[in-house]
Amino acid sequence: MTTKLTKGRNEKTSKVELKGLRTRTKKIIQLLKDAYPDAKCSLNHSNAFELLVATILSAQCTDERVNIVTADLFRKYRTPEDYLKVPESELQSVIRTTGFFRNKTKSIQGTAKVLTEQYGGRVPETIEELLELPGVARKTANVVMGNAFGVASGVVVDTHVTRLSRRLGLTQQKDPVKIENDLVEIVLRKDWVIFSHLLIAHGRKICKARNPLCAECVVEKHCPSSYLKTGVVPGS
Repeated sequence: MTTKLTKGRNEKTSKVELKGLRTRTKKIIQLLKDAYPDAKCSLNHSNAFELLVATILSAQCTDERVNIVTADLFRKYRTPEDYLKVPESELQSVIRTTGFFRNKTKSIQGTAKVLTEQYGGRVPETIEELLELPGVARKTANVVMGNAFGVASGVVVDTHVTRLSRRLGLTQQKDPVKIENDLVEIVLRKDWVIFSHLLIAHGRKICKARNPLCAECVVEKHCPSSYLKTGVVPGS
């Protein structure tokens, strides 16, 4: 079943408030672009299928760990057919350190089966088709669409994007789909893909889950959660 975006932002948000939020968001994005000019997808891949697999593996796992695992994985298995030939237990062993390796194995092999049987081994290039693949939700679909195909289908919402967009006051939601719905309202479509990369880069370096470095933050003046303003260290 295709997951559609649902209402996120408070319906009482006025047009004037929304306009102000869009203006502030635009300023935040420009400051982050200046601070992180090389921000990009940090999952190593050489094609759309590898990115799809890597993104499935990234659930509840760091990109750094995924890249360690895929360095070996992508040498052993190159096509969807390769993943169907390997025994389930062997694939589980290779990806074990990414966590939830049983479910991830089922998702990867299930996706490989669909790609082989329905798409001739290629990764479909629409978000609707991607969302029909086993284990693929909006985050994974948006990652593939934006970084493999250069199509801004939405905003990738991971733990960093969730944390920073809430701290910055860009959303009050906790559900990833509702957060995305709020963000696509205020971020220019041309920035949908880079926006997530910028927040992820900033989240790793400055706006950490614990002990964020507000005094070193380039967007601190636009952040209502800064402890320099509130005197309280923002929660994760």
